[in-house]
Amino acid sequence: MTGSFWWDLLIGVATALALTWVVLVVALVVVRPRGGLLREALRLLPDVLRLVRRLAADGSLPRGVRVRLWLLMVYLAVPIDLVPDFIPVLGYADDAIIVTAVLRGVVRRAGLDAVRAHWPGTDDGFEAVVRLTGLRG
Repeated sequence: MTGSFWWDLLIGVATALALTWVVLVVALVVVRPRGGLLREALRLLPDVLRLVRRLAADGSLPRGVRVRLWLLMVYLAVPIDLVPDFIPVLGYADDAIIVTAVLRGVVRRAGLDAVRAHWPGTDDGFEAVVRLTGLRG
């Protein structure tokens, strides 16, 4: 393209990273909770974080589920967000959307009973988590 291997490599890597970021943002938009559920997800975040930690430490769950939960905790701990906070709506909600997507996968693989056994919050909060995951036991 430019005649220089290094410039071509840099342009290729930058293009690939930009395309990957766009695909991830589109995926976040697709899996985000509808209606008032996103607001509920943000309100429940402290209980959900305790839930994720408890589930990740449960040796009776499948290894793949625990690995996903540990990766989720690492993502939440890293200060760099997938979507920068200055982007309206999705900027602050990307963590809640990703947590919701991971919880959906956990419920599918481990079952709603496993999630219920580790839920640290109220029954109303658990019902909100059930609505967020879109699954019934």
